[in-house]
Amino acid sequence: MAKSSQIELDGTDRRILRALQRDGRISIVALAEAVGLSPTPCQRRVRRLEEAGAIRGYAAQIAPARVGLPLQAFVQVSLESHAEEVAERFHKALAARPEVLAAYAMSGEMDYVLHILAPDMESFGDFATRALLRMPGVKETRSSFVLATLKEPGEIPL
Repeated sequence: MAKSSQIELDGTDRRILRALQRDGRISIVALAEAVGLSPTPCQRRVRRLEEAGAIRGYAAQIAPARVGLPLQAFVQVSLESHAEEVAERFHKALAARPEVLAAYAMSGEMDYVLHILAPDMESFGDFATRALLRMPGVKETRSSFVLATLKEPGEIPL
């Protein structure tokens, strides 16, 4: 992934971002009122934040267990080689897998950490043995399963 440059945020931008994190469906009129602006300048600021990449998009927060994906795992992956072509092929294979909610390149003992969602242990096992272990360059994996979620991903502290 390419590095993105940091944009300059003033207090109003931060209030806008905090409000949008809490309610991405808020109307511009309500947002403007909440942050102390009139609607037109508020809309301009939101558009600027979107164009600058500070706001990546808007989405509903889905409860995985409620939609048939109660099993969550974090899988550490080590590659056989750190050659660029091996990593690129692995990244491409990961991107094609819907079970992979998130993937992070890591420092330390393992090269990647994957956040996996699955309907049950059998499905996870199929993914792990028939897909993940067969991905280009995969040398080793270690899986840990979520027993309880103590804190959901939340707002970015602004």
